[in-house]
Amino acid sequence: MLPSDSAWLALERPANPMTITVLMRVEGLTTERLWEFLSIYWLAWERFRSQPVKRSSGWWWEADPTFSLQHHLEVHTGALNESELQDWVSARLNQPLPDYRPRWKFWLLPHAVGGAALVLRIHHCYADGLSLMGVFQHICTASPRQPPVLYGAVERSDMGRWRDAAQSWFAAMQAASSPANRSQTGTIDELEGPAPGASLEKAATNALRLVNEVSEFLLEPEDSASHLKVPLMGRRVCRWSDPVALASFQAIAQQTGCTINDVLLACVTGAVRRCLEEEQGEVSDQAILHAAVPVDIRSRLPEGIQPEACMLGNYFGTVFVPLPVDGESPLERLYRVKHETRRLKKSWQPAIAWGLTGSAGFVPQCWREPIADMFCRKASAVVSNVPGAAEPRYLAGCKIREQMFWVPQAGDIGLGVSIISYAGQVQFGVVADEAVMPAPAHFLNHCLEALEQFPSS
Repeated sequence: MLPSDSAWLALERPANPMTITVLMRVEGLTTERLWEFLSIYWLAWERFRSQPVKRSSGWWWEADPTFSLQHHLEVHTGALNESELQDWVSARLNQPLPDYRPRWKFWLLPHAVGGAALVLRIHHCYADGLSLMGVFQHICTASPRQPPVLYGAVERSDMGRWRDAAQSWFAAMQAASSPANRSQTGTIDELEGPAPGASLEKAATNALRLVNEVSEFLLEPEDSASHLKVPLMGRRVCRWSDPVALASFQAIAQQTGCTINDVLLACVTGAVRRCLEEEQGEVSDQAILHAAVPVDIRSRLPEGIQPEACMLGNYFGTVFVPLPVDGESPLERLYRVKHETRRLKKSWQPAIAWGLTGSAGFVPQCWREPIADMFCRKASAVVSNVPGAAEPRYLAGCKIREQMFWVPQAGDIGLGVSIISYAGQVQFGVVADEAVMPAPAHFLNHCLEALEQFPSS
């Protein structure tokens, strides 16, 4: 396994499993349709028929000798309403996945009120959110009668890929400051290696920048004490909002010269501020809160090791975005979020975080705790935004009406916010430890209220 995948096994804790949970509402989906669909299309990825196995030399993918789809699909025939479904999904989210089989499982609730519900829980070592979204984009078609064209992948156990990646990455870091090898945004978009005869001065500049970036990452101030930073109970509750038109976020982004992602983060900031006000009465001007935000680094990787189409894996780094909870107005919070995201996009922080996370699989057990703590001390929440299909998609010929997901939170972070766009709609999801937020539905309401507070054109 690549270190960026096995790290999620190394950082796992009994009370905090590193699993991703996905929920889809699929009109008319039956057990027979789903069974055939998974057998043909989902299992075309060899990794889904494999399990992570620990050896003295590290973690490896090994085919499950007794694999059977019936171990990974369970049907619940109860007719649950929306509130009951939310409680049911929360209960599944707290259940551990067996470590003696491939670590994923589907649940189908064909009689859920409002349409069949399909729930997937999968360990983070298999894929990140974008990889999973790519799987569903390939096997869920734009027409109910259109079969998937491209799907599946053979699992490759070539540990040399990581060595090549490391060598190429360090060469790219040395060349990144060269005007010929940097884009106008200042990010590492073209990684062609240093030109012959590069000056010692240029190499020294690159090295100093790298040292500065690593220092800034490691010395990022810890978050202020708040009810979001309390000891966790290990029991988590998840909720999701009603869909909101994507056009509402697009209009605000166009009016303010910001991105949709900036608007979404500003809404989350406004919701966090409301929660702090409810808990402590007011928000201090010196309050420091960060959100750990995953950033895709696929396009920044050297060409030789960029993941191919349909390839699973974890290819993201984490940036710690300051949440301006002390901002009095929605526009102030939005523009401050915009400033911080622009700064972080030009930094090497995602790559540094990717490398540090990957190192967790190599270091002794006693050192893994400090690595996880280093991340959790710098953030009070995880905020993940995944773009879905712009048009409705069909799973086994059945229309997908809604999509939602929840990501794990490393270390002692007890709040996770998920945002997904799909078919012209946006939905917020939240998963929270009961010690941090026993009733997370209020947080979702605050997110939607923050959107309404922006001035209309």
